[in-house]
Amino acid sequence: MTDGLQTHDRATLQRRTVTTLVGSQVLGGVGLSAGIAVGALLAEQVSGSARFAGLGGTFQVLGSALVAIPMARVMAARGRRPGLVLGYALAAAGAVGLITAGIIGSFPLLLVSSLAFGGATTANSQSRYAAADLAPPDRRARDLSIVVWATTLGSVLGPNLVGPSAPIADALGLPRLTGPFVFSLVGLLLAIVVVLVRLRPDPLLLSRRLALDEGGEPGEPTHGSVTRGLRVAFAHPVARLGLLTLALGHGVMVSVMVMTPLHMSHGHAELTVIGLVISIHIIGMYAFSPLTGLAVDRVGGRVVALVGSGILGAATLLASVSPMGESSTLVAGLFLLGLGWSCTLVAGSTLLTSAVPAAERPGVQGASDLLMGLAAGGGGAVAGVIVDRVGFQALALTSLGFAMVIGLVAVATRVPADPLDGDGRPVPA
Repeated sequence: MTDGLQTHDRATLQRRTVTTLVGSQVLGGVGLSAGIAVGALLAEQVSGSARFAGLGGTFQVLGSALVAIPMARVMAARGRRPGLVLGYALAAAGAVGLITAGIIGSFPLLLVSSLAFGGATTANSQSRYAAADLAPPDRRARDLSIVVWATTLGSVLGPNLVGPSAPIADALGLPRLTGPFVFSLVGLLLAIVVVLVRLRPDPLLLSRRLALDEGGEPGEPTHGSVTRGLRVAFAHPVARLGLLTLALGHGVMVSVMVMTPLHMSHGHAELTVIGLVISIHIIGMYAFSPLTGLAVDRVGGRVVALVGSGILGAATLLASVSPMGESSTLVAGLFLLGLGWSCTLVAGSTLLTSAVPAAERPGVQGASDLLMGLAAGGGGAVAGVIVDRVGFQALALTSLGFAMVIGLVAVATRVPADPLDGDGRPVPA
């Protein structure tokens, strides 16, 4: 492949890849958040008990972790495009199942469908890695963070479709709480079309061909096993830091965030105020991710991971001293919780991608999303127990401990003098 394709044409293809992923991310985010907005209400209605209202969300988080396993294998064997389509297609099937569950009143079907619906989370998450495939090392974090930022648009638009979904559900003869999943289905199907039509050439497959033309090992197998991915990540100190940063940062964020509405409602906060606080939290999560990516490219993922640890620490401290109900300290804490998560996500993803050879990336990246899903599911479940037994303050302080672990590991990790370049080969420091 000529130098021209490696520079000008490669940059053009990378721009096309990023814009395509932004489009699919927005559509996938709309599909995902539109359904999440009423998921607990639908679970309560179908099961007949508020006690089971949270199980739909729990199964969705578990599904996002499980879908990461086959998705990593498909991407390793066939590229990003079929892998992302698999995630969105499973989620679309889940949306159909959730609508059906609402119609016939089947709670087991709702839980199984929630597992499949989690595929949208995995596809959106894996999109950030697809943005890094063709990116030069000095722009990898920025391109990755732009795709993360696009989630903001879908996350904000999706819940606002709940109101307009009511007349749609009435016109189709569906239960009103299933109406948002009609929008979910449309968004997910459109995301599939965008990926199939525009994600060409496949960025992962093209990056492999470029690596061969630039002197890579011919015939080197690409690995999609998440088990192998975990072993590879833990064998590389920088990759291990990336993996732990992702999992712990995600677990800290989810565990505090999911219990915040309960903490506020116990203090008689209005639903509109609770919604505003969560919206501010989401802004912190996504709106500043391009700046986070720029910082990672400028000063390195290890430094930004350390900063993210400190921000999460400040967030959990503020949350621990926040009274029940509405308070300025809780608003500030939830905003910082989102911002700290953004730092750990972008820094951890970049560290992980940069530290392992290209052939190992699908398996390692799948392993990272598996661990993130398990951390979110486990963190959310344990958070409920802690709040029930000893209160929200204890949960915040426990989360503070895990946030500090990220900083300790970042300080202890030494970045080698010969970091890997975009194709997994040592380059001069």
